[in-house]
Amino acid sequence: MAQASQPETAAAQRVAGGTKTSLMVEAIDVVKIYRSQGVETPALRGVSLQVPRGDFVAIMGPSGCGKTTLLNCLSGLDDVTSGTVRIEGHDLAALSDDEKTRFRARRMGFVFQFYNLLPVLSAVENVELPLIVSGVSAKEARQRALQALALVGLSDRATYRPAQLSGGQRQRVTIARALVNNPAIVWADEPTGNLDSAAAEEIITLMERLNREQGQTFLIVTHDPAIGRRCNRIIRMRDGHIEGEERLR
Repeated sequence: MAQASQPETAAAQRVAGGTKTSLMVEAIDVVKIYRSQGVETPALRGVSLQVPRGDFVAIMGPSGCGKTTLLNCLSGLDDVTSGTVRIEGHDLAALSDDEKTRFRARRMGFVFQFYNLLPVLSAVENVELPLIVSGVSAKEARQRALQALALVGLSDRATYRPAQLSGGQRQRVTIARALVNNPAIVWADEPTGNLDSAAAEEIITLMERLNREQGQTFLIVTHDPAIGRRCNRIIRMRDGHIEGEERLR
């Protein structure tokens, strides 16, 4: 009875912060199979990789090769069929759904192709929303959201709603939202896919600067070779497996 009354399990307490491991991401023989109406569709076929802390990595390959599935499995948004995924040394399979949710909230940030901003909220309100939901006081959430907007160069757009912002500015807001909890790793799925070339250049330059100055690890799914060339390392996928890697710097 006394054990059940504890607010968090031991596993939840262990993932409250990061560990000292130099590996941010470790995947070992990860398999993902989707099943529907008796039909099995393999999406990942024994993927293994390691991403050191502070790396800036692109995952590239043709449409349907498993890039987004891999990102979702590595980040814990989707469960793997078999294999092991460790983030900062923590085995995601050992965590309950609630523990994984808390771990993502504390240690991860997410940037997607489609901005997922609430149109009725201002930029600062969109950025502070994850903090409010996780129980941070309104005063602290607002302060941290304004700091995150300053980090991405949008202090002067804090009160603007998404419809009043350009595509590049909207994506900057999503990056500010991803950074507001000071995550150890940022997962980005086609973050420039919905932008013109000038805005795409602006966003990848911003991500490079944040990686360099803030030390966050970035794992970026992209089909754009120009984006890939800006990363430290390219992981190339085909048909659900890694067919090669290239270290650029």
